Amino acid sequence: MKLSSAAAGLTAAFLLAPLTGAPGMPAAHAEALPALKMEAAVKAAQIDPRRPDNTLTPGAKASVLLVERALRDRSLLDPKWVDGYFGTTTVTAYASFQKSLGLSGLAANGMPGKSSLTKLGAGRFKVTDVVAPGPRVSTGGFVVNTRTRNMLAEAERLLGRDLKLDQGSYNPGGDPTSAGTHDGGGVVDISVEGMNSATRTSVVRGLRLVGFAAWVRNPQQDDWPWHIHAVAISDTDLSGQAQHQVGDYYLGLNGLAGRGPDDGPKVTIRTWEEYQRR
Repeated sequence: MKLSSAAAGLTAAFLLAPLTGAPGMPAAHAEALPALKMEAAVKAAQIDPRRPDNTLTPGAKASVLLVERALRDRSLLDPKWVDGYFGTTTVTAYASFQKSLGLSGLAANGMPGKSSLTKLGAGRFKVTDVVAPGPRVSTGGFVVNTRTRNMLAEAERLLGRDLKLDQGSYNPGGDPTSAGTHDGGGVVDISVEGMNSATRTSVVRGLRLVGFAAWVRNPQQDDWPWHIHAVAISDTDLSGQAQHQVGDYYLGLNGLAGRGPDDGPKVTIRTWEEYQRR
């Protein structure tokens, strides 16, 4: 029996359909996978551990549930914790998954990175809204990653002034008073030499506008000189201590061990990615 041209076209399309999706997966199924918004999951992983588990990070629940269900199915997370709250239990479970991939150090810090999320979600979800720190580079004689460098450059543009670093990132044990916050990426200390109080406040505002959790630090708080401490929100290379500082910033706190109130200036909190899309 000879097929009509239309029927032949439909038959060919049906036969070729599986070739357009992932290997062994029809295109329709690939497209049907739910989207895990990495930005939302990473934000929740920073904020949720710092507050009661009856409050969820706005806009993150669906993505966090995808992570938690995948961890549950790998027997890394008890089903009772599959609740859309990326608390310490989920962070620990995610770190265990990262270690199961052979990762260690900052790559197994419990923050959902692109590579580990993609492997966790194979056949389950697709990763969108990717956040990536980028490779390490030198700026002002200190090591940072490219995301942090770009954030600093934009803050300098807004402020109309250069910023001098006192300490960079990836500096484990470099300054005992830093309590591990500089062990990973995304964290810098900025010199306030020659700045008056108003200028220091202005610099903190500029840093906050582009996506840093930033505060003026003074000698009355601890054994350190005046400086500005800045943590790049949602940097997936953050140390555990720096992750907690970001969570505290979202909760209106100062990021110090005593968890005192934020001393300002108040701005709308945005990540670097949100700032770029504003």
